[in-house]
Amino acid sequence: VQLQASGGGSVQPGGSLRLSCEISGLSLRHYVIAWYRQQPGKEREGVSCIDASSRTEHVDSVKGRFAISRDNSKNMGYLQMNSLKPEDTAVYYCNADWSYGLGSREYWGKGTQVTVSS
Repeated sequence: VQLQASGGGSVQPGGSLRLSCEISGLSLRHYVIAWYRQQPGKEREGVSCIDASSRTEHVDSVKGRFAISRDNSKNMGYLQMNSLKPEDTAVYYCNADWSYGLGSREYWGKGTQVTVSS
């Protein structure tokens, strides 16, 4: 199983980026897809997630600015980030998680750097 995040980069405050997570080696339909980020000197935090029924959740700091989506047919997850702020600067990671009965499967991708600066 591999998760490959892409789409990071440098942008000015107020700008937008779209992160993509390409997932291979599993059938995505059962999995929750999530995006996490880790800011310098801080612990990794959950940003947004979308479950198998496409219900979404966002951390309060990004509500109204970020949107998460998925395309099971392409095994892809996305994070559209608008109105970016300097405090959004972090390494962003995609995650796929499937909890079932007494078991679970969880996979992480390598991060992609997002830098918001003027």
